[in-house]
Amino acid sequence: MYNEKAIISQWIADMYDWNETYTDDVEFALSLMGENPKRVLEIACGSGRFMIPVAKAGHHVIGLDFDEFMLDKIAAKISNEKIEWYKADVIHEEWDTGFDVVVLGANFLYNIVSDLDYEQAQELVIQKAANALNVGGYVFIDCGYTQSPEKWFNHPEPNVVWEGIDSHGNFGKMTLLDSSYDEKSRMNKFVRRFEMVLKDGSNVEQEIPSEKHFASLEQIHHWLLKAGFVIEKEYGDYHCNPISESTSRAIIWARKMKETE
Repeated sequence: MYNEKAIISQWIADMYDWNETYTDDVEFALSLMGENPKRVLEIACGSGRFMIPVAKAGHHVIGLDFDEFMLDKIAAKISNEKIEWYKADVIHEEWDTGFDVVVLGANFLYNIVSDLDYEQAQELVIQKAANALNVGGYVFIDCGYTQSPEKWFNHPEPNVVWEGIDSHGNFGKMTLLDSSYDEKSRMNKFVRRFEMVLKDGSNVEQEIPSEKHFASLEQIHHWLLKAGFVIEKEYGDYHCNPISESTSRAIIWARKMKETE
């Protein structure tokens, strides 16, 4: 997923599928979408955690992701829902058009993988969401957010994210190391370490230096306005509380008001 070795990406797909099972964001998004069937595009759909229940609720959902190991898990979870998924580089490839809702959820703005400048890539996906929507359609943005990112990210001590045996019998551990945050650039730097003992007894290790840009709420507002959106609803959690020092998310429901060039 982030230049990992294939055996590691395969392990990650299992760990994500088994551990990331929360539904608060899905239920919240469905409450915003309403009951009338919508044509929905989810960016970075992964193994279908979000888009499958949206399709089961009666919407026609299309998902894009570049991770084949994740996408391969979707087919076994569905029956006759209106759902499609495709492997795609969402930064460099064009998105389809004519959607009622575009979902940029599950921390996607923070977790973009691209060779572009990070802020440029973040602004680009918001513009591409606008291009994919019908006028009057909505973008749903949901990402972890804090007004004090230095408290979140300045943690050099190791943080084990996942540890376990995948469906192929390979044991692995993913650890985040040396996390630091620059307040001026809003860049979070850290190392992702993978340690695996394969079923045959051999070892695989990989360390990947990583950088991510933690966009401010003001930046996201600016990008939305520039792309022709008007924010109709904005919350700091799934209980509709406003964004504050005590909340940990930025959830935005913004309407496309006009076509932009």
